Amino acid sequence: MNILVASDKFKGSLTAAEACEAIRAGLASGFESRNEAPQIRTLPVADGGDGIAQTLTDALSGEWRKCIVHNALGDKTEAGYGLINDGRVAVIEMAEASGLAQLGNRKKDPWSASAYGTGELIQNATEQGAEKVILGIGGSATIDGGSGMARALGWKFLDSDGTELTNIPATLPDTAAIIAPDNPNLPEVIVACDIENPLLGGEDCTRNYGPQKGVEVADFEKFEARIRHLINLLDGDAKSAATEPGSGAAGGLGFGARVFLDATLQSGFDLVADQIQLKEQIEWADVVITGEGRLDAQTDSGKAPAGVLRLCRELEKPAYAFCGSKETGAGSGFVEVMEIQDSELSLELNMARAAALLEVRALNFADGFSDTENS
Repeated sequence: MNILVASDKFKGSLTAAEACEAIRAGLASGFESRNEAPQIRTLPVADGGDGIAQTLTDALSGEWRKCIVHNALGDKTEAGYGLINDGRVAVIEMAEASGLAQLGNRKKDPWSASAYGTGELIQNATEQGAEKVILGIGGSATIDGGSGMARALGWKFLDSDGTELTNIPATLPDTAAIIAPDNPNLPEVIVACDIENPLLGGEDCTRNYGPQKGVEVADFEKFEARIRHLINLLDGDAKSAATEPGSGAAGGLGFGARVFLDATLQSGFDLVADQIQLKEQIEWADVVITGEGRLDAQTDSGKAPAGVLRLCRELEKPAYAFCGSKETGAGSGFVEVMEIQDSELSLELNMARAAALLEVRALNFADGFSDTENS
């Protein structure tokens, strides 16, 4: 029997590679107790969220680079990105520079939080000779429509007197004009999105994801007005770009990449799956196991486990999922969804012991597995 373990990260606990290894170790022990030795391959997966850069860099034997940039609140921090395909392609995730995880215990400040550091990462990769950038835009602390990134790459934001404004996005309402750099000299940019929300309208970025970045419900309209002002300062294409699926990802960085970098938006999972030849690996397998920290309503909106399940259905392969916890009703379509959390432990202890819990759950799964269920 051939088993493919293609898990995403368990956010805050395990990287995708660590999750895959814990599952593999548990499976191997469980099947060994049955005197069986299936072939087990691990293939960490990702969508457009945090983890995409390391996952792709490792999978494609790339080089990891580090540089000093500014985090979302303007503090200097070390951030990394990958160089693959002999350095011609940079894999960058905005969470490395402008993510919530970079802020630690600092109070969230969505009015001032900026994607400036993401622009610095793109600039650094360009200086290293990258001709193409794959930009993952999940896990952001910002809701600036990509304006901070643009300023880092040379766009100028001027007030009505022609004075340059540097405190972007806080001073976006005072901006009267946005001037593009004479020679941006930017590589091709492909944005890997893990959600399909637009910038404005319907399930937009402010109302869906603003609260996790510190936006109060009472301030939704003010933030949306600021985003509308940014759109009105740009050309006519900006209005249509604001309604595109994925333009609302990462506080509007999907939109910003489209209008400032002329980027292409693409499903993060599909992009990763193509790069790591996931479909071919699923074809090899008799059983596929995926996972992530939390299976919920967002999982079906472009997250990696849903993408793995979709490919398994196309290829008529049984798919199972492990998760830390799951929302009622989530995970339909999998043969089985297995939670690893210990109800007697706190969330903090469950997260701290995630690798051990995942390994034990995989061992128990293997010990009771019957391939006749999948024939």
